[in-house]
Amino acid sequence: MHIGGLQKLTLLDFPEVVSCIVFTKGCNFRCPFCHNASLVEKSEEEISPGEVLSFLKKRQGLLDGVVITGGEPLLNPDIPAFLSEIKDMGYKIKLDTNGSSPKLLKEIISAGLLDYVAMDIKNSPGEYTLATGVDKFLKETQESKDFLLTGKVPYEFRTTVVRGIHTKESMLSLAKWIEGADKYYLQQYKDSGEILSPEGLSSFSNEEMEEFLTIVSPYTKSSFIRNF
Repeated sequence: MHIGGLQKLTLLDFPEVVSCIVFTKGCNFRCPFCHNASLVEKSEEEISPGEVLSFLKKRQGLLDGVVITGGEPLLNPDIPAFLSEIKDMGYKIKLDTNGSSPKLLKEIISAGLLDYVAMDIKNSPGEYTLATGVDKFLKETQESKDFLLTGKVPYEFRTTVVRGIHTKESMLSLAKWIEGADKYYLQQYKDSGEILSPEGLSSFSNEEMEEFLTIVSPYTKSSFIRNF
């Protein structure tokens, strides 16, 4: 496991679960609007899995859940064993993923190691490269998306909506691509100060976000705007 950080408490990232956040390092996407640029590449400045597990052992009874985010957590082939140790302590686990590793995603869900999955849907299929910065992984992303739609585990899809990346047309196409989704969140882009390639990117207004919500809502069971 390549772990770049640990946030000891969050009340926002795992619905109705008092949690901590484990940030993994390394990502196979290069989304220009990525707000965790320091986690994209692996480095020597990492936290050991043992340190994280020791922290979780001490917090048993105080925390209820663990959010595993990144980077892209499923780039770590040893993540099933790591999640299993967390599960053995009685924690609920939420995974944030870009969906590019469907085989491993299916494996850990089938093993009962996840309680909730948040998968990023970066853009419509025809505009995926514009959002991800790489010309690959669309087929894998679709496989993960289709698997989550079967409802094997509670999940949400989410899209960070960025001026310069998304349009009304691309959002309509995206919504049709995830038709039937249980929960879908539109996240308003904000410059965190750690954006990977911020030049030319900006946020849509609240009114424009509401327009996007109107476009996507007919295709999902529930859609929301999430502001940070």
